[in-house]
Amino acid sequence: MSINRTELIAAIAEKAGLTKTDADAFLGAFQDVLVENVTKGEAVKITGLMGVERVERAARTGRNPRTGEEIQIPAGYGVKLTAGSALKKAASGK
Repeated sequence: MSINRTELIAAIAEKAGLTKTDADAFLGAFQDVLVENVTKGEAVKITGLMGVERVERAARTGRNPRTGEEIQIPAGYGVKLTAGSALKKAASGK
């Protein structure tokens, strides 16, 4: 089960005593800050909650699943999310 953006905005608004418009503005700004920093290659760390960083992926040989033909996958970037202690604790049910 998961919640969508609208449900997340409503939950943030209720917990923080904000309007849904303010909570939506917060969530949009948070997303913008994450994207800007990851684009620059800078990590974003929120102690206890999570860390987000851009990681390099080396070029590698892959396989086309339809034909079985080998293909070259170029080097690129990915995003690594690391759970903080609060999330790890919540996931373990403690």
